[in-house]
Amino acid sequence: MAVPVFSSCVVFFIFISILSLTPVSSTNTDTRNCSTPLFRPRTFMIKYTGCNATLYGKEKEEIQAATTVLLVPLLYLVSFVFGFPANLLALWVLLFRTKKFPSTILLINLTCCDLLLLLMLPFRIIYHFQGNNWMFGEGSCRLLIALFYGNVYGSVMCLMLIAVDRYVALVHPFGAKTLRSPKTSVLMSVVVWMVVLAAVIPLLASQQSYFISNLSITTCHDALPEERLKNFFVPYFTTLFFLCFLLPLIVVVFCYSAILHTLVAAGARYTHPALVTVLVLVVFIVCLLPSNVLLLLHYSIVSSKDYDELEVEFAQSYNGLYVPYMISLAISTFNSCIDPFIFYYVSEDFREKARKLLCCSKTFYESSGSSSGTMRSKVTLLSMSKKSNRPWKMVQQHHKGVT
Repeated sequence: MAVPVFSSCVVFFIFISILSLTPVSSTNTDTRNCSTPLFRPRTFMIKYTGCNATLYGKEKEEIQAATTVLLVPLLYLVSFVFGFPANLLALWVLLFRTKKFPSTILLINLTCCDLLLLLMLPFRIIYHFQGNNWMFGEGSCRLLIALFYGNVYGSVMCLMLIAVDRYVALVHPFGAKTLRSPKTSVLMSVVVWMVVLAAVIPLLASQQSYFISNLSITTCHDALPEERLKNFFVPYFTTLFFLCFLLPLIVVVFCYSAILHTLVAAGARYTHPALVTVLVLVVFIVCLLPSNVLLLLHYSIVSSKDYDELEVEFAQSYNGLYVPYMISLAISTFNSCIDPFIFYYVSEDFREKARKLLCCSKTFYESSGSSSGTMRSKVTLLSMSKKSNRPWKMVQQHHKGVT
């Protein structure tokens, strides 16, 4: 059951890669077409001089400041270095070392989302280290952005469904016998990947990279046409915020609160559920909430004002969102580092197998110690038998009974 789920992740990745190679929409930066719509980056305002998109003043400084070209990629690097091997280990344990419970299938899907997200980080690291200059072409830019946002929200949906699964198992144990099954988990997995697909198609269908002439750089998703930004990306990201972040957050808080209440009322141990609750809330509140709030704030400003009004009234505060948003977006990838610890406390089988895998040397040492202890007991028994003048055969039989 788990192998087909993993295979579906690979097929999904191939499918998205093919979609990213489809022809770019009509909006284009060819200098021969001077009727190009007004551009605005995600937080900066690009001014158009003829056919050339340019940045001036504070915008020009901040887009290549140390914060965005050094701190942000370093945060991505930390996330990749710790998250990628941890998720690979988790995927290996889940696929080949654990029993395929319903929760295991959901954990495999969460791991796939995290790994697809982490695979995009080296390209973002290079992009930011190069001064926010994208060198890999339009198709790869669209693929990067689509998989980045798609798998961020895909992992959020997985965390929500894992919370629902735990809620059914612990709060409604009698209903769990019928509701919790491999078939139900597979259906939940299909829902997750349908959400991811719905989230990435709009990003794959539109141009994402634009050339900034006075900086001689090509931005990837940092600069978008004004008309498309207001008419397309405002409802798109607003929908993602409410359906793929706020709703899962409410469901997760409700489920884990009910789980803790049930366990406390029953006088049962609740250490592991409490740790899971804390870790999941850290993922939502510390990692994901800041970037989502800044994203919603950014697009709410865009949708409520015309460009001229923004330029006059909101220039300072609008520009000020760029650096906090980029930092919070990099921090949001830390959820991929925390997820393996959630696996550790959610799945008892995963916990047992991970301990055996990581503590094999300790187990070997304890085994050696146990063997030496057994030998010492044999010597002690032998000396006692000599003192009591028992026959050798009786002592030997007694040794066999001890071992």
